[in-house]
Amino acid sequence: MITRTTIDQVFETARVEEVIGDFVQLKKSGSSYKGLSPFSDERTPSFMVSPVKQIWKDFSSGKGGNAVTFLMEHEHFSYPEAIRYLAKKYNIEIEETEQTDEQKEQANERESMYLVSEYASNYFQRIINDTDQGKAIGLSYFTERGFTPETIKEFGLGYSLDEWRAFTDEALKQGYKLDFLQKTGLTIVKEDKRFDRFKGRVMFPIHSMSGRILGFGGRILTNDKKAAKYVNSPESDIYHKSKVLYGIYHAKKSIAKENNCYLVEGYTDVIQFHQTGIKNVVASSGTALTPEQIRLINRLTPNITVLFDGDAAGVRASIRGIDLILEQGMNVKVCTFPDGEDPDSFAKQNTFEELATYLDENAKDFISFKASLLMDEAKNDPIKKANLIRDMVVSISKIPDRIKKEIYIQECAKIMDISEAVLFSTLAQISKKEFQEANKEYKQEKKAFEVIKQKPQQKVDIQYELERKIIEILLLYGNKTEDFEDLILKENEEGLLILEPVVHEAKVFEKIYMDLQDDEMEFTNEAFKTLYYTVIDTLNQDPDFALESFVNKVDPEMASSVTSMLMNDERYQLHDWNRMNIFPKEKDKTIAQLVSETILSLRCFLIEQKVSEYKKDTLDKLNDVNKGVLEEVMNYSNLKMLLSRKLNRVL
Repeated sequence: MITRTTIDQVFETARVEEVIGDFVQLKKSGSSYKGLSPFSDERTPSFMVSPVKQIWKDFSSGKGGNAVTFLMEHEHFSYPEAIRYLAKKYNIEIEETEQTDEQKEQANERESMYLVSEYASNYFQRIINDTDQGKAIGLSYFTERGFTPETIKEFGLGYSLDEWRAFTDEALKQGYKLDFLQKTGLTIVKEDKRFDRFKGRVMFPIHSMSGRILGFGGRILTNDKKAAKYVNSPESDIYHKSKVLYGIYHAKKSIAKENNCYLVEGYTDVIQFHQTGIKNVVASSGTALTPEQIRLINRLTPNITVLFDGDAAGVRASIRGIDLILEQGMNVKVCTFPDGEDPDSFAKQNTFEELATYLDENAKDFISFKASLLMDEAKNDPIKKANLIRDMVVSISKIPDRIKKEIYIQECAKIMDISEAVLFSTLAQISKKEFQEANKEYKQEKKAFEVIKQKPQQKVDIQYELERKIIEILLLYGNKTEDFEDLILKENEEGLLILEPVVHEAKVFEKIYMDLQDDEMEFTNEAFKTLYYTVIDTLNQDPDFALESFVNKVDPEMASSVTSMLMNDERYQLHDWNRMNIFPKEKDKTIAQLVSETILSLRCFLIEQKVSEYKKDTLDKLNDVNKGVLEEVMNYSNLKMLLSRKLNRVL
């Protein structure tokens, strides 16, 4: 097990904005950062990161926490995995205590699959570097492709021996279970037979965005017509082809920095580009581009440049993916290479400066590229030209931004030599048809669910919200010293109850604790009650209370709730109100007022409850009216009226 000292050092060193910045493109917003949610499909930011509080909050999904919880949510790490990842990132040496056999057995299935994949990657690298067959076949192949030893090592390239059970037997010998070898697809099991899936292939490990091995791609080097040229790991609990991009781990920082992502088709395209110096490149690994893969890029940049080789048929087949990119609201450019060239061969033959210049000069806006491609096909055939123009408008209709749509229609009209009015009319027809289809589908779904009785709208739980607000105030301002105006209940000369103000200085947590004690007010929510006493106790014992260190020790089940409280103010930065000359009042300028109003509101709510109880009790005993009860009701009602005046609102 990882020692407490190591865990504390990780929390002290890790910066939440740096950790999340490896996965999400963040932009400065006041004292915080904002970006697109990595947990949902969205086009406007709802994800906030606070460097001051060292926490994050995703307002679209409700998730939140610190750097560790982000890795657990986003990368599906266990707690120890997240600590290990951060320790590696910040070069912290991990101290461990010896694990028991029972603890080793408790490793979950996913972790076991990750461990098997990691072992396989190391095994294939060892074979290519340390065995005669690996050097003669695998290493020779990569060297002929122009890959340097440094590149081969960086991408973890390897070789699987041309033997039926070489890997499987070695893995079993090292203690890895056949069950996990089969589930990861490394070993194929048929009845009592088992053999290596990637026999005689050069190996390309496929990494997650955080660098974990998810699966493999294997290329055969013989001319066996019966065998597939490339074989990929099958779908598993850790590997989903539609959600993975080859090279994303090595490219993520460069993509965010360059604010652009080059999209290619193959493994070697990515590696050759990376070696030449263009590192912001990923591949769809030969599969059709999916919305999940596009959203993966969109978390790092809104700009994609799709790279095609000189094969016209391949371009036409792949260009359909552009519409998917447009639907995600992204900006698309397209670049093709000369006939007979692909990204791999072109990068190999050119220097970094030459490649960068070529990409910059030849990357066209998708509308110009698609128009020129289609017009070459149509030539002088008016029917074909009409169909192709419609095809162009269909692509434009996918763009969610109305301004972009109009600009592209204008551009299309110039290129196609056709009036804008006709194109706008066609666009309207397409949009209307899509709307009608969507509306029809919606009505069918609505009709299907009409038999389900709608639940009555839930009322707001006032006490829950007030208790939550008290916890929020304690976490944000508990250690601050303020001047508080207390209300002392007195009887004036006429015998009427009045509230007399008295100002005194106190810490926020002391003020809240004393007020709740004086009124004998208890939290009704058990989770809040536990958190309340934990915060009060911490503030009492630690005069240098640090919010970020407290958050790191919160029970994971409460992490989301605590983060929601702490990030509530940052939520409003998402709306850029300052740009509209709307300047919300900062809470820390009116802390005393906030504390007093919250406590008063809770008092008023509890008084209302008490009055309701007394009224009910009086009605139950209508035949024998209890004068004492009526007096209590009057007293509480008077107190409520006084408090409402103090709050300046009707209660």
